[in-house]
Amino acid sequence: MKKIIALLGGALLVSACENDSPADLTYPVPQETITYNAHVKTIINNNCIICHGTTPSNGAPMPLTTYSAVKQAVQSRGLLDRISRPQGAPGMMPNGGTRLPQSQIELINQWAVQGLQE
Repeated sequence: MKKIIALLGGALLVSACENDSPADLTYPVPQETITYNAHVKTIINNNCIICHGTTPSNGAPMPLTTYSAVKQAVQSRGLLDRISRPQGAPGMMPNGGTRLPQSQIELINQWAVQGLQE
């Protein structure tokens, strides 16, 4: 009986050792061309505009309210690096918030790879 309990307890422990959260799962990036207006703008509006609005707040250095501003942030202001940092890492964006889901980070990365189309 003790062996059965130990075996069941061990099986329960092993099955509980999974650490996948929805934010960490990799989802396929759409195969079509990714554009700012169709894909990226919604992510920025839902996660960044609270600080990077027309009048930046909470120490944000610039607005991310237009295609050209977001494009510049990707090209020369480290946006991809900041959204890709681990949760709680210094400089991680959104600042003080929850890291973007990996699927959204991958989508923005793919947008950059495809040439940052509007």
